[in-house]
Amino acid sequence: MNKTCIIITGPTAVGKTAISIALAKHFSTEIISADSRQCFKELNIAVAKPALSDLQQIHHYFINSHSITEDISAADFEKIALEAVDTVFLKNDFVIMVGGTGLYIKAFSEGMDDIPAIEPGIRASVTSDYNYNGKEWLRNEIKKNDPDYFATGEMENPQRMMRALEVKLSTGLSIRSFQSKEKKQRNFNIITIGLELPREILYQRINKRVDNMMEMGLLEEVKSLLPYKHLNALQTVGYRELFDHLEGKISLERSVELIKQNSRHYAKRQLTWFKRDVAINWLPPDLTLILKFLVDRKVISS
Repeated sequence: MNKTCIIITGPTAVGKTAISIALAKHFSTEIISADSRQCFKELNIAVAKPALSDLQQIHHYFINSHSITEDISAADFEKIALEAVDTVFLKNDFVIMVGGTGLYIKAFSEGMDDIPAIEPGIRASVTSDYNYNGKEWLRNEIKKNDPDYFATGEMENPQRMMRALEVKLSTGLSIRSFQSKEKKQRNFNIITIGLELPREILYQRINKRVDNMMEMGLLEEVKSLLPYKHLNALQTVGYRELFDHLEGKISLERSVELIKQNSRHYAKRQLTWFKRDVAINWLPPDLTLILKFLVDRKVISS
């Protein structure tokens, strides 16, 4: 039988974690996280890590594997994930990948070209200037320095925007020139399933999840991370808004409203990214329907 990686992706709060765990149990296999924030051991509640009981039951790669002081790129993830796949395939024909970081999934599935190391001073300067001047400054700097990325890149994602700017300032070349035009061939099968729900239901789930996070102690988690607010890992929904509250800029109620609003916007951007990929098979987050789809596609036998 051919080795197969089943990728479960989709927008935030759609139910990816529950489906991935159910599939891992079904195949008695392990999970690779494709989430650019769950890899940081200091971040927990706002990044919606799987429950500790699930992490103890099923081995997850790329969760709690790094510190927020480390910079992780899509190329780093590609290398880590391919090594994890090789390890799992020694003992199982299937491995599950789950996450909503589209660039990581693209890097794993299609490959990434190597981008030269960024000068640390440039990275620190871009992050500091963004934190001080905000997204409009970042937009203008990219428009001035990298019109190619400005025209075709993710211009609503501060992390991607900062990455594009630091690459241009450090190498003199657009990040677009390093992004591979030719897909790499993997020596295993990949089948990608995108989970989707009606938008109003997804937005209700996002709002409820944020309320649950606050009840779980998100404010205390963010308070403990205040000294690190300048780090790239913390330019993240759920942290930025509460940093503003803790610094007296907005009320707690307003910061929670903004987390919900920004999470909904993030989900919309994720869907825009994933819907461009014709290789993704869209299904509701229903294990029975997903297993039937895998049987129909002859990925598994009935």
